[in-house]
Amino acid sequence: MSDTPRSHTDDDVFSVTTLLKYMGNDDKALAIVSKIVRDACAPGREPLDLARSALAEGRLPEAGKIFHGLRGSIGNLGAKRLVTAALALEQAILARDAAAIPALLTAVETEYDAVLTAAAGWLDAHPLPAPPA
Repeated sequence: MSDTPRSHTDDDVFSVTTLLKYMGNDDKALAIVSKIVRDACAPGREPLDLARSALAEGRLPEAGKIFHGLRGSIGNLGAKRLVTAALALEQAILARDAAAIPALLTAVETEYDAVLTAAAGWLDAHPLPAPPA
């Protein structure tokens, strides 16, 4: 096992390899997975901004729901590190652990940004084939 630090493009940040395999690993699967990736990433940072506002205004259940939703939608993209960070933040919100929330929020934001970057790179590297003329 290597001691090299893991990059933001590793399989724990973003990986749709398994999803592609389950769907047939062909052009049709690529088109479907590309749409899933685009749709999941389309909101950009808006969910984080909404959750940050909810936390600042003391609307903890609302913030928790947003992070739970991120875990589900972005987790489908193989974003294991984001899922782990968001779950820890959800648990701190449920426990009303105000001291832990800021650092956990920063961790979620960092991982979410890494997913968005990796997803954009993947989409650029896997352009859809042109439809037949």
